[in-house]
Formats: sequence, C-alpha cells, structure tokens
Amino acid sequence: MQENYSASNIQVLKGLEAVRKRPGMYIGSTGLDGLHHLVYEIVDNSIDEALAGHCSEISVSLEPGNEVVVVDDGRGIPVDMHPVEKVSALEIVLTRLHAGGKFDKDSYKVSGGLHGVGVSVVNALSVSCKVYVHKEGQVYFQEYIRGIPVETVRVIGTTGTHGTTVRFSPDEEIFESTTFSFEVLSVRLRELAFLNKGVAISITDNRLPTPKQHLFKFEGGVKEFVQYLNKNKVVIHKEPIYFEVERDGVVAEIAIEYNDSYSESLFSFVNNINTREGGTHLVGFRSALTRTLNEFLKKSKLAKKMDESLSGDDVREGLTAVVSVKVQNPQFEGQTKAKLGNSEVKGIVESIVNEQLTYFLEVNPDTVNGILEKSVLAARARAAARRAREMTRRKNFLESTSLPGKLADCSEKDPAKCEVFIVEGDSAGGSAKQGRNRQIQAILPLWGKMLNVEKTRIEKVLNNDKLMPIISTLGCSVGPTFEIAKLRYHRVIIMADADVDGSHIRTLLLTFFYRYMTELLERGHVYIAMPPLYKVSYNKRVEYAYDDQERDRIIETFDVDDKEKLGIQRYKGLGEMNPEQLWETTMNPETRNMMRVTMEDAVEAENIFTTLMGELVAPRREFIEENALFVSNLDV
Repeated sequence: MQENYSASNIQVLKGLEAVRKRPGMYIGSTGLDGLHHLVYEIVDNSIDEALAGHCSEISVSLEPGNEVVVVDDGRGIPVDMHPVEKVSALEIVLTRLHAGGKFDKDSYKVSGGLHGVGVSVVNALSVSCKVYVHKEGQVYFQEYIRGIPVETVRVIGTTGTHGTTVRFSPDEEIFESTTFSFEVLSVRLRELAFLNKGVAISITDNRLPTPKQHLFKFEGGVKEFVQYLNKNKVVIHKEPIYFEVERDGVVAEIAIEYNDSYSESLFSFVNNINTREGGTHLVGFRSALTRTLNEFLKKSKLAKKMDESLSGDDVREGLTAVVSVKVQNPQFEGQTKAKLGNSEVKGIVESIVNEQLTYFLEVNPDTVNGILEKSVLAARARAAARRAREMTRRKNFLESTSLPGKLADCSEKDPAKCEVFIVEGDSAGGSAKQGRNRQIQAILPLWGKMLNVEKTRIEKVLNNDKLMPIISTLGCSVGPTFEIAKLRYHRVIIMADADVDGSHIRTLLLTFFYRYMTELLERGHVYIAMPPLYKVSYNKRVEYAYDDQERDRIIETFDVDDKEKLGIQRYKGLGEMNPEQLWETTMNPETRNMMRVTMEDAVEAENIFTTLMGELVAPRREFIEENALFVSNLDV
C-alpha cells in the first residue's frame, strides 16, 4: 500500500503523449476497428473540405509496408505562422489536440470532425507521418516520427495544384495488427461518396502484384444510395422519393423507396456520421412519414378496410430510406456520436418531410396506392401477430412454463454468466447435454431446417415450431416487442456441423437474429462454435485440428517415422464426438475456439442477407460464382 500520495504522483502528459498512453479513448480500440479509424479521420478532413465547397477529389492508396496515402484537392492545411503560438499552423494541427479549423464557423459551416483531434491523433499513433501541402504555387513539407516533428515546415518544390497529402504508417507498438483491409475501407468510402454527391473518392491497393482499384462517384447522392440498397430486392414503385431542402440552417437530403420485403432498412447520418442509434432527425422523419401516409389513407378506398390508423411499424414495412442531414452545431449523445440530440432538428425535419412527401405523393397516385396497399397488409399482419402472441401467452400460462421441453437449462440465474448452445440435431444435442458444465451452460437441440424469415412476416415466425423454442429460451421476445434486458443468456452460441447443411442452419439462424433480434448482434451476444475438423492420434497422444493447415502442422510434430501410422479422423458432424471430446474441443471455455458475430457495417449486412436469403435468384448465383473459389472443406 502506498503511504505518500502527493503532487509528485500526478502525471502530466504533454502534447500527444496522452493519445499514445490511452489510444482507445480517441479511436475506440487498438484492434482493426481503431486501425481503420485512422484512415477515416484523414478522409473526414478531406470530406469537410468538400462540404465547404473546396474539394472534389479524394484518393486513398494502400502501399507496401502498411503505409497509407490520402490525397485531396482542397485548400490545403494552412502553413503560415500562427499569430499566438508562433509556429506554423500545419505543425499545430498535426501536434496539438483540439486544434483545427472546425471551431471557426467561417472556415467550416458544417463538419463531421468536431473535436479537432483527427489528424493529430493519426500522427501520434503513426511510426511515421509525412504531410505535403500544395498551396499558393509551392509544396510545403513536414515529417513526424511518433508524433514528434523531425524538422520545421519547409518548402520542397513548386506546384500548379492545391490540396493536402498525408502519408502515414501506423505504429506496430500501438496496434494489434497494422494490415489494412481494402474491403473494409471500400465500404466506408462508398458510403461517403453516396452522402456527398459529385465528390469522386477512389481507393487503390498497391500491395498486390496487379493493383486493385475502386472509384466511387454518385451524382444522385442518397437517391442512388437507396437504389444500391435495394438492388437485390423487388421495388414497388419505379423511382425513389427524393428531396433535398435547406431550412433554418439545416440541410435535409432524404430518399425513400419501398420493396416487397417485410423488414425495414433505415439509415441515418448527421454531417456524414452514421447515427446508428438515431436521434431527433430520425424521430422527425418517422413521425412525418406515419402522419402523411395516414392522411392519404383517409382519402383512399382502403380506409374502409381499416379499423384503426396505420402504426409506424406498418408504414415502415419494406421501407428502405436514407436520412442525411447537415447541421451547423450538432449535439451528439455519447462519445461515439451515434445519436443526435438537437431538439430543434426534429421539428425541422418533420416539417420538410410532411411538405415534400405530400407534394410527391399528390402528383404520383400510383406510388401512394402501392405504399398504402403494402402498409394496410402490414397492419393486418400486425393484428394477426398480436393474436398469435396472445395465444402463445395463454398456452404458456396453461403449461405453467414458458421454457421448451427440449431445453436443458443451467442452474446459474445471472445472465452475464450463462450461455446457451443452439445445437443442430438430437444426437449432438445429447452429447452436448452430457458433456456441458451444467452450472452455466444450457443446451437447446434443434431438428430439421427452420423457416427462412427473409421471406415471411412476423406472425408466421410466432407460429413456427422451429423458431418458438428459440424465442422462448432466450426470453427477450422478437420484433417490436424485443427487450434486450430480458435476455436469459449473454452468450448465444450456434453449434452446427462443419458441412453444407450446418452452414445453411447457421445462415438461417443469423438471418432470424438479424431481422427480429438485431440488438443481439449489435451488442455482441451471438457466437459461432468452432468444432475441430480433424482428430490426430498416436498411442495415447491426441491432437485436434480446425483446418487443413493446422492438421498438417500437427502431423509434423508427431515423432513417428511413418506418418501413415497416425490415426487421422475427419469429423463429418458433431454427433461423431462423444461428450468428453465435445467438451474438450468445442465447449470448454478454457480451450475452445469461438467466433463472435459482430455487425460493424449495417449496409453491408443488409446487402448480404438480402442476397443470400431473398427472393431473387440472379444476385445469389452471382455471389456464389464470385466466391466459389474461396470455399474449403465442402462436404458433398
């Protein structure tokens, strides 16, 4: 125990030391998310130049040696001497937290990077960072090592262009991995191009023998965005409803397009930031959409078929929409900027949507009729689902328990300590029940193929004999009545065979969780068990391998002259393992391998589930053809 606690114990972190000491505070993590966040910070600065009307092209290059180069044709970071600090403005921006032009309304009316920490954080977490500023006919340059300037800003040449180039290499001492993903970056850059119409954003992977490149430029803005989101769906009106209006300092760009699915795909942004938790702009949009469609319903022949008004859920069934607003002084709730808090934005967005949507629907009667017909059908399905829930509740009350008979529950009652294995097949379920830790591990066996919820409404989900045991077991309901607080197990583990049927069951389960229990995925409660593919044995030594490469490596570790003497068993299914093997390889928290299912990109998740599980065959065939070469361990 420390006796003396005085001023000498107080640490003062100078400059960028705080960033290097606690990088997670600034970029979220030192894993892959944080690594890619470095690129987003630089690109966001270029996008802010575009929002200010000074930038039309942005390029990102991934270079050998884990180096990234971001180039824009904006005004260029100021390089003149700061009147107070007596240092080049470039050096201040690169080495001081909370220093930048985002606090000056004359420089940036609208900005995503509000805290002025972006480029300085990238500099602090890079082993090397070089900045080139093309400005007023000259090229200015400064180099930094781990955030510290190597020299003062100097002129290294002349130029006829303008803009900023940032070349950086993330620090291996900070990050778990310094290998950037071309695909992950491409998704975010595509999103930014949709949200900033007319801005050309390219990404090139120069790490490959033949460089790979994407160029994103969308003149249609978020209108093209919803068409992209709906590309593998059957739409029910020819053209998206689209409008862009500025009112009271808020610019709202909104696109709406309905499809014949039963789910809602609604994406909202504030100053290009994905507000995953919504906020006042989304509340205003939803309120106006529901009110406007109910007003049109009153004048429609369909009104006779309705005993009550359409609910928000009714009018959003099959809706794909992008709501993008630009706000001068956004107030975000929480560090992640995931929810907009400005109260005035709700009324502004609501009035814009009421006005613009009413005008569009009045001159497009076929569109409003199609939307109303779908919404009325959704309302009827909602009533049927309500009746199904009531029947289920009555049945459960009569049976005196809401837990399914096949569930082998655990004795622990604290959900944070509990996990449930959803196991394919009664045989594997039996082994799992015998091999488990009965205190914290519950087992729910499944049998047969379950419903593809991508193609059905919620009332069929509630009446499905394969899905109801899962709903009852987890205890948190589904769809609009889902409550994460009632989840009975904080680890929901899908355990299926490593074959085609097992993959199909995993996909069906993940589709169900994505469509009706989305928060399970968002909060990281869903896992996929990783049973071994091989058992390698000789005498009393037994080793397990999870892929072909690991099998080959393990074989070499056996001290046997003739490798053919080894016992090598290829597991076809979980049912081939006895309870002890299943526990040792797949269920024991101390030794098992599991994959956590996360949902980092909602747009890409929507696209994948629609492609794999939707009605259209052509996109699925195209996906299979493109990815067939990456398939391994396929049992036929």
